[in-house]
Amino acid sequence: MNIELLKDAVDYGIIGLLGVMSFIAFWFWIERLLFYRGIDVASFETKEELEIVLTNNINIISTFGSNAPYIGLLGTVFGIIITFYAMGQSNDLDVKIIMTSLALALKATAMGLLVAIPATVFYNHLARKIEVVLALWDIHQKKKHAN
Repeated sequence: MNIELLKDAVDYGIIGLLGVMSFIAFWFWIERLLFYRGIDVASFETKEELEIVLTNNINIISTFGSNAPYIGLLGTVFGIIITFYAMGQSNDLDVKIIMTSLALALKATAMGLLVAIPATVFYNHLARKIEVVLALWDIHQKKKHAN
């Protein structure tokens, strides 16, 4: 198998997967924010029912935030393996080519971090929004029972 083809497959596969994860995390964050903006706590009979509705899809954001660095690291490891394999197969050990290949292999880890950091921020932002909406439900219930 052509080593360049394998290298491109790993690069595009890992970077593509991380790109899709980033898009999905961002999309769910926006969807949840819009949902929270229009929620009416008075329409829920129980706090548990409200909590179920509020927490839909946020586990996906959390999962992407916690796993994106590992996916990036996997891409880096594959990139390094491919670089070492190519070095072993060639008769020419050019330091410039080796260092360039290793530096490029690290881009997958960087991309994983670029996905994980915002996804973690999105998750924490939504977790706080959920706490606020649940507190508003409690306040509504107290007012309802006080009357």
